Amino acid sequence: MVFVLATPESEAGAPPAPEMFEAMDRYNDELVEAGVMVAAAGLKPSVNGKRVAFDGAGRTVIDGPFAETRELVAGFWIWNVKDMDEAVAWVKRCPNPMPGPSKIEIRPYYEYEDLAEFLPPGSTPHDGERGKLGVA
Repeated sequence: MVFVLATPESEAGAPPAPEMFEAMDRYNDELVEAGVMVAAAGLKPSVNGKRVAFDGAGRTVIDGPFAETRELVAGFWIWNVKDMDEAVAWVKRCPNPMPGPSKIEIRPYYEYEDLAEFLPPGSTPHDGERGKLGVA
């Protein structure tokens, strides 16, 4: 999974310049044509979001905006790549997703095999029923 990290500009809801939209559309088309793209979306600023804090059985809903911009995600892709090196190569080709300095984070998700030793005996992957990504 590839995360575009938020910036103060993205949190302020500033729309990207038309040139940025065009560059990102071309890049996304390349991902689709290469069979890499599984899903992607931009996220609205955190002022539109909520967090739910868990403490035992208790749940607390926290309204956005959230204070630490550097800890927020502004968008994501889910890619089907053979390894981290391929993901890094694709990210290096990405247009800068923000008007100024920005960061993209790449995180692999757990595969069934990664957690098999921790799952109950007889447990099997849930392809189709819950999707093909990881074991969630």
